Amino acid sequence: MAEAATHPLGQLPKPSQISFGTDGLRGRVDTMLTPALALQVGYWCGRVLQAEGPVLIGMDSRSSGSMLVAALSAGLMASGRQVWTLGLCPTPAVPGLIRRYSAAGGLMVSASHNPPEDNGIKVFGATGSKLSPERQQAIEAGLCSGDGSGIALAASGVARHRPELLDDYRASLLSSVGPHRLDGVPIVLDLCWGSATACGAEVFSALGADLTVLHGDPDGTKINVNCGSTHLEPLRRAVIEKGAAMGFGFDGDADRMLAIDGQGRVVDGDHVLYLWGSVLQAKEQLPDQRLVATVMSNLGFERAWQARGGLLDRTPVGDQHVHAEMVRTGAALGGEQSGHILSSVNGLAGDGVLTALQLASLCHAQQLSLAEWVDQSFQAYPQKLVNVRVENRERRKGWEDCAPLYSLVQEAEASMAEDGRVLVRASGTEPLLRVMVEAADQAVVDHWTSRLAAAADQHLNAA
Repeated sequence: MAEAATHPLGQLPKPSQISFGTDGLRGRVDTMLTPALALQVGYWCGRVLQAEGPVLIGMDSRSSGSMLVAALSAGLMASGRQVWTLGLCPTPAVPGLIRRYSAAGGLMVSASHNPPEDNGIKVFGATGSKLSPERQQAIEAGLCSGDGSGIALAASGVARHRPELLDDYRASLLSSVGPHRLDGVPIVLDLCWGSATACGAEVFSALGADLTVLHGDPDGTKINVNCGSTHLEPLRRAVIEKGAAMGFGFDGDADRMLAIDGQGRVVDGDHVLYLWGSVLQAKEQLPDQRLVATVMSNLGFERAWQARGGLLDRTPVGDQHVHAEMVRTGAALGGEQSGHILSSVNGLAGDGVLTALQLASLCHAQQLSLAEWVDQSFQAYPQKLVNVRVENRERRKGWEDCAPLYSLVQEAEASMAEDGRVLVRASGTEPLLRVMVEAADQAVVDHWTSRLAAAADQHLNAA
């Protein structure tokens, strides 16, 4: 095969690099997520998806998005599939429209909160849920087999551009808040130059909010760069300067949202679950008074929710784990501390814009400022997360086999006992080992985070 620099579609990555992480395939476009790979992904998705009907494709604003959508479309058509491209849209629009139009499945071209040079592919089945591990493995097996290397580009399927379908998604967002409006409420939105620019300002304006919009145009060269849910300082500053009631920041594909209250404080996914859950609990619309969260959620949140008589189930990190547990238990609300919230309102799809609308409208309906509402919630335990870069995938994934690091984790847990906890995990999307410590005392958090991160760097990155 020709070198990636001269081959028009780029090289296929090594089979060991082709793996679905916690949120699909993701990587740098020039080295990992090449058009050649996207062509193959489209082909094998077409082969693996079981249902009949069109396959929908959405994208965020990244500069590489159109190229990858074209390659995916070609692969899907080569497998005999009909393709409907949606253009720029939030990720949750794809599963919602899959269900509405009885599609065979869908793909979202996005690297979520990653930098502009990355991109990714998320795959959804006919129910709108992300593909099961078994289906993902079937696609991986096809990609690694080489059997599709000679697929014909003379497509037997057809493709149509269907951006008008997004009107249905926008309508569903507005209907989710019922009769509630936001007339005159001063709100700041940080749309992150990404997918939220497709509808975020539009739906808030339709409800009467007095809007200030940051980073409100789609720009694939700036997506997630010092803005949005991963860089909240511009949003916090704007909320304070404008005297706004609240602000909402989204990630690149708008499936996550973090808020800022009128005092400039961060309102994360734990607070959203507690506040929204409290309203549902009071209305007796929360089955078993159950919330589903991940191992990252704060102990202060868990103990406050239990004090209200609620149940909190914890899962591994990743919205697919939260989704599976919600389906298993019949829970109506769950999510991640990072702001990825799933609810029964929209078929358990993580939707940052919908979550922001819910939080704003529920707050306004209770005639409370967001800051006042947060004050009525819970006091979070000090928590610190440190990312240690570990390029070696085997060492990163198998960190528990590193005796010095594992022993130090046990020492930290024994020292904190019931007043704290340690969580060490390999990122599913980046070459990082995430080290998190939580305790009632900030000094204890700082002490153990520093020691554990240093140990991970020393032993996992040793020559």
